[in-house]
Amino acid sequence: MMDRQEIDRIALRLVSLVPPGLAQAQQDLRTNFHDVLMQGLRRLELVTREEFEVQSQLLARTRAKVDELERRVAELEADAARGL
Repeated sequence: MMDRQEIDRIALRLVSLVPPGLAQAQQDLRTNFHDVLMQGLRRLELVTREEFEVQSQLLARTRAKVDELERRVAELEADAARGL
């Protein structure tokens, strides 16, 4: 997900597009833009880079365990087929 500073930066860019005659409304618009951006991003159900990295590492460890278990099962099956 985007961090708070990035959202603030986008909100400021949107506010800068407001005509100068509406300068008094700029703070309200900035707040509203910020809130709308945050709500939109929350609905996308994005994960942070850190969450993604943790899940990637967990998946890699799980994959390694599955590979090892598959290897062991194959060895046991081979032993059983030989009658050991």
